[in-house]
Amino acid sequence: MLRYLTDASKDDAIPLTMVTKAGLGAWVESQDEDARAWIGSCGFTGEADSFLRIPGAGGKVTRVLCGVTDGDDLWSLAALPAKLGKGTYWLDAELDRTRANQLCTGWALGTYRFDRYKAQREDSTATLVWPAQADRDEVARAVKATGMVRDLVNTPANDLGPEELAAAAVTLGTEHGAEVRVIVGDALLDENYPAIHAVGKGSDRPPRLVDLRWQPAGSGKDLPRVTVVGKGVVFDSGGLDLKPSAAMKLMKKDMGGAAHALALAHMVMAAGLPVRLRVLIPSVENSVSGSAYRPLDVLATRKGITVEVGNTDAEGRLVLCDALTDAVSENPDLLLDYATLTGAARVALGTDIAVMFCNDEVLAEELHACSLTENDPMWRLPLYRPYAKALSSKVADTNTVAEHGFAGAIIGALFLEKFVPASTPWVHLDVFAWNPSARPGRPAGGEAFAVRAAFRLLRQRYGRD
Repeated sequence: MLRYLTDASKDDAIPLTMVTKAGLGAWVESQDEDARAWIGSCGFTGEADSFLRIPGAGGKVTRVLCGVTDGDDLWSLAALPAKLGKGTYWLDAELDRTRANQLCTGWALGTYRFDRYKAQREDSTATLVWPAQADRDEVARAVKATGMVRDLVNTPANDLGPEELAAAAVTLGTEHGAEVRVIVGDALLDENYPAIHAVGKGSDRPPRLVDLRWQPAGSGKDLPRVTVVGKGVVFDSGGLDLKPSAAMKLMKKDMGGAAHALALAHMVMAAGLPVRLRVLIPSVENSVSGSAYRPLDVLATRKGITVEVGNTDAEGRLVLCDALTDAVSENPDLLLDYATLTGAARVALGTDIAVMFCNDEVLAEELHACSLTENDPMWRLPLYRPYAKALSSKVADTNTVAEHGFAGAIIGALFLEKFVPASTPWVHLDVFAWNPSARPGRPAGGEAFAVRAAFRLLRQRYGRD
């Protein structure tokens, strides 16, 4: 995607002028008679995502007008790379660093294509000259992180099993000089990850736990600890409580939390943030077989809490609970998990907004502010503890689900909270990881939620600047 941002000279490129509907009239009045007549005859109104080529002598395009919204929208230019076709353009606008970064990020994401399985790959994409004000490293981190999530989520489960997801983490770790350990199959029992093993043992593709550790080269041991956990269910059939086909169709995306964790890790490592980063990814497939775990089984967990399986389709919280227990054993300064955990989160906030739960008021407010700055929306739901009684079990310490169907996202978060002490600042992000329909810069398919916002939070708290 970054190859559609170039160092070419503006002298060899066509200027792009951004106009709003409200500001179009004043801009037109400042142009010569021929330009005013052309714009009027074409009926251009400055609608967002629209554009108009303005010809000069001999019919050569001398400028392109593009309609944008009034606010600082990340996606202002995202429709243009595909619509304009091949050619090189530059932004004829006064930009500060923040706005330049937004526009370049949106442009680059507007060039994303998942064409790995296409025999013919068409490329008629426009290129943008880097604005002088843009922070290229910042743009590159955000674009690569989003592309990483999209590629991993879009990859079908036959090509992305537990082993391949773990391999993606190893590749990322190698790129940044991190240490990566992978615990496979029955070794999970030997090292006390029984819940992860229980969920994954129904598949002939053995479960895994990925443990990535990184800190800047030459740094000491007094750096703050940041731990990120990502749900890595590469395909969720629902287990013996089998999902209906319509609900199962998109379940290749159930490893979206792991993809988000790796994307955030990339941004942290690429920026060289002065932190001790740890990433934990339980990588499993929830399958139907004679060895699959069953409804009303009682499972052990790493923390020692016994769990009654109310529904085998609530597997994500089981693999996360062992990883969270391991994570908090090192007393991180901040713990963050990503998971495609509940359909109830989508019922509550729809498909565009990440659901955020947090046990720390200051942390929650700071993260939400970062989401607004980054055009990376999220909304907080409460850890309403009176609802926790719905997780009671007659035979175990807790059930995985409530008997009723209310407040499913909250119930899921309350289950996870049982494995996180109140002293650990913790954020749980319930994400969709998917665009159900295409919009500029956001094609249908895998999508990143709350990654840029989380990175901004980490940079504000721990960055050198």
